[in-house]
Amino acid sequence: MPVKKSLVKETVTLLRNRGAKSLEIARQSIRQEEIKHKLLAEAMRYFATEAFPDVMHPGLLTIYCEAVGGKPDETIQVGAAMTLLVAAADIHDDLVDGSEIKNGKPTVLGKYGKDIAVLTGDAFLIKGLYLLYEAIAEFPSGKKNALLRLVKQAFFDLSSAEAEEAAFRGNVDISGRDYFELIKRKIAVAEATAKIGAILGNGTINQVRALGEIGYTLGLLNTLRDEFIDVFEADELSNRFKNEILPLPVLYVFQDPEKKKQIIQLLKELKLTKAKTERIVDIVMEAKETEELRNEMRFLMRKGLRSASKLRCAQKQLMLMLNSATEDLSFEP
Repeated sequence: MPVKKSLVKETVTLLRNRGAKSLEIARQSIRQEEIKHKLLAEAMRYFATEAFPDVMHPGLLTIYCEAVGGKPDETIQVGAAMTLLVAAADIHDDLVDGSEIKNGKPTVLGKYGKDIAVLTGDAFLIKGLYLLYEAIAEFPSGKKNALLRLVKQAFFDLSSAEAEEAAFRGNVDISGRDYFELIKRKIAVAEATAKIGAILGNGTINQVRALGEIGYTLGLLNTLRDEFIDVFEADELSNRFKNEILPLPVLYVFQDPEKKKQIIQLLKELKLTKAKTERIVDIVMEAKETEELRNEMRFLMRKGLRSASKLRCAQKQLMLMLNSATEDLSFEP
């Protein structure tokens, strides 16, 4: 009997291959900088070499560009710039959330402390803006201005959403619906990435708009998937209880006062053990409230698949990623 392929692994491989050139340019641009402060230079190299998480944005840029008939290689330089800008946002987000471990590795905050983390994020931001300036310097003014407006607005919108999220830190009474609406406002960079890819591929206004909608849907599904995954991770779940907002599926389950009481009691105990985490997972994943959230994700996925099916190019890649966003979360095949 053939082994079923993992859609998530296929997606990761696709984006890793598609984003490899941009990622290497971004890494090399950090390595070549002469930073006089030894620890800051080390932190920048550490993040660029060991902890760089982002192949998604440069990989997606190539796919969105191809979807409108463009040449994927024409996105590489902008992809490198976006990689650094997203990296800066990630480092600063870890500071706000107090995240010392991510994806099994120490964050810059966890390894080097707050001061170095702030300065590392600043350095990535400046370098990302510089690479973006270089990448679009020769573009026609209309195209250049459209790209700059998208980047500016996307990161402003993300910052606003992150600030709003920080105001709810530690609040276990925020409703799942309110947090869902906040999450939607955090998808600005995903939507902008799709539009940027379409513009780089010289897409029409309608194509840019259509790709933006697909990018938004895909970004939202991936974010919701991450919310589910955090329920299964003891360290992440504990950190979110102490320093952030609990994962969205947990907040949905909090509509049931008895389940809310059980979960909070488990989270308040001195150490969140594997057994306690599994108990929380059982409560969350079996709850009817969680099924409501799954249904919303199913609706989003089908909407995205319908939109992707209308494209002439890159249908297969986009449909793969949309389907992978709901894999292994107790969804129907």
